[in-house]
This record gives sequence, C-alpha cells and structure tokens, in this order.
Amino acid sequence: MGAGHAHRLYRHGHSPVHALPPHTKLAAAFAFVVVVVSTPREAMWAFALYAVLLALVARHARVPAGFLLRRLLIEVPFVAFAVLMPFVAEGERVDVLGLSLSVNGLWGAWNVLAKGTLGVAASVLLAATTELRELLLGLQRLKLPPLLVQIASFMIRYGDVITDEMRRMRIARESRGFEARGVRHWGVLAKSAGALFIRSYERGERVHLAMVSRGYAGSMPVIDEVTASRAQWSHALALPCAALVVCLLGWTL
Repeated sequence: MGAGHAHRLYRHGHSPVHALPPHTKLAAAFAFVVVVVSTPREAMWAFALYAVLLALVARHARVPAGFLLRRLLIEVPFVAFAVLMPFVAEGERVDVLGLSLSVNGLWGAWNVLAKGTLGVAASVLLAATTELRELLLGLQRLKLPPLLVQIASFMIRYGDVITDEMRRMRIARESRGFEARGVRHWGVLAKSAGALFIRSYERGERVHLAMVSRGYAGSMPVIDEVTASRAQWSHALALPCAALVVCLLGWTL
C-alpha cells in the first residue's frame, strides 16, 4: 500500500474534511449509517435533517452538489425495487391517483428510498474526500483483519491492470475488423474472456513470486502510520453525534 491510487469517485481538494485521518472518516460514516437505519420510518422530518447534515458536510468538503447527485445514480436499481413495493405488498390499501397501493408497501418504499439514499450519499462523500490508499490505511488502523485489507488492496491495484488488458484486447479485435453484433459473435467474446482469465492468472502468479522473492511472508509492510488527535476525532464524529440527537428525538417525539 505504498503507492497512491486515485479513483473516479475521489475529488481532489484541500478542505478540512480531506485533511481528516481516513480511519476517523470511516468510523464517522459507519456510525452515521447505523444511526440513520435505526431511525423510525415514520419520523420523516428526521430524514430531512439528516440530508441537511450531509449537505453541510458536502459544503465543508467543497464537494459540488452536481458531483454528489451524479454519483447517487448508482442507487437506481434500489429505486426501481422501492417503486414496485406499493404494488406487490399486502395489507391495507389506499387509492392514489386511481391506483390501489398498499399502505405497508408505501411505508416500505419510503424506508428504502430515504435510508438508502442517505447511506449512499454518506458513502459518496467518504469516497470523494478520501483516496483509496488512505481508505485501506484507515481500515488497517481500525483493526480490520489484515488478510481482508490485503485482498482489497490487490483487487484495487489489479482491477485497473485487468481493465487495461481488456481494452487492449478490444482494440486488437477491432483492428482486425471484428464487431460484436449478435449471438453468433458470442463465441469470440467467450474466447476473449478465457484468454483474459489465463493472462490474469499468470500475471498474478508472477506478481506473487516477485513478492515472495522480496521477502513477503503474508503481511504487507506499513509505510505510513496514520494517527488522529482528539480534535480530529471530535470533528469527524460531529456528524454521527448530531444524527444521534435527531434519531433520539425521532423515537421520543
């Protein structure tokens, strides 16, 4: 984990949120999601306040609203699932615009949309202000099993390698006049996928042998020791603490 690795969700900046240690941001995002999920679905005003809190964090991190909204499109499949719930759920029904909808389904759809959107937004903000290398260091600092951290590190590093290999294979096919237009071309694509698997497997073996020859014994060296002061923890946990107050009010009011 010694080299940096930028990703498309990351937005380079020098805001106070960017400067926070990664493990504090990971803990804060996880705690915020737990609080949101624990909020009763009937407290609609609470979810509006959560959205305001995330908007304040985005402004503090200097992440534009357009950048955040475009990344939220990843939850479209969950939105489609939520839209179907009022039609397929059982129980008491109510007429809305001439449609017979389930009351439980409406509440379920609202629950999925509200909590899912807030959770995805918190994750997008985390990714937008933290590089992948820092995320891995943060997970390591939070005592996640080292093997899982290493697997995640290798997946991130060699995901781009495999993607680049796929791009070269596609260019090679197109330079020979190949263009997939139907089922009859699936055989060529299947052979390409097999060749990609073999090349990736062989590359992985070579990388492993190179690591072993350099002294790898099952654990990666820690180059940067990430620490956080009490003030940094206080700044990072301000979001979940404020959300916890809203959650408690949602249960009591």
